[in-house]
Amino acid sequence: MSFQGLLLGLVCFLCIGAFHPIVVYAEYYFSKKIAWLFFLIGLSACIASLFLPSLFLSGSLAIFGISCFWSIHELYEQEKRVEKGWFPKNPKRK
Repeated sequence: MSFQGLLLGLVCFLCIGAFHPIVVYAEYYFSKKIAWLFFLIGLSACIASLFLPSLFLSGSLAIFGISCFWSIHELYEQEKRVEKGWFPKNPKRK
């Protein structure tokens, strides 16, 4: 019996759960200008996943990298949510 698929599903679930508050925090304090950081981290993680010998570790790192890429999209969506009043706007930022 192999639990790797189930564990990869758990890794995916945890990445999605962790990135939601990270995106909200990043948009609140840094705006969507921080998207380049998500891109660099995601690209690094995806490239590194190509060189790992373990399928589980490679898949986990790839899931993390793709989650970083998806967070770029979510930063722009979060900006729209803030404009609609669904999330608080940072009063210190113009």
